[in-house]
Amino acid sequence: MRLFTAVTLGDTLTAEAERGIERLRALAPEARWVRPEGVHLTLLFLGDVDPSRLSLLQQALDPVGKRHAPFVLSVAGGGTFGAPAHPRVLWADVRGDIAELKALQADVARALEPLGFTSEHPEYTAHLTLARAKRPRGDPALGACARALAEASWGEGRVDRLVLFESAGGHYASRWEVPLGRGA
Repeated sequence: MRLFTAVTLGDTLTAEAERGIERLRALAPEARWVRPEGVHLTLLFLGDVDPSRLSLLQQALDPVGKRHAPFVLSVAGGGTFGAPAHPRVLWADVRGDIAELKALQADVARALEPLGFTSEHPEYTAHLTLARAKRPRGDPALGACARALAEASWGEGRVDRLVLFESAGGHYASRWEVPLGRGA
């Protein structure tokens, strides 16, 4: 099973992101847009994991939640990855308690490293992926979406749990959740 750790952004911010994605979809109808249940911030991608290792993952991640208090993030603005004329990914900017988010991500990475999982990127950069180009050369329409996002603000949401997600065919299913709560 393909697994990754992530945080979600709460119902209100997720609903606003869904409305924003629907507005942007008209500007880039050929892009692959995230589904509402796909609105999350990936902390660590684990890849293909044998189901027999789930209990080890749970044992490693459960203590992480107790070391972190809930925090608030907001989503506003955004941009693209890839060549400016042919971007490949559209993303929204994540703001707010970024230091707390980075601390949680680093703690997750430390907890899972002994199990053989390592981060793909040396430094964690928070962003909310909204769409990907279907064509390998990118999609100029994603640039128009980024310009439309420049002044957008989707509000804020409370991050109160760490989630282990399974990814299958573009759908995400929560395998389990670890509540955040320092001192809990």
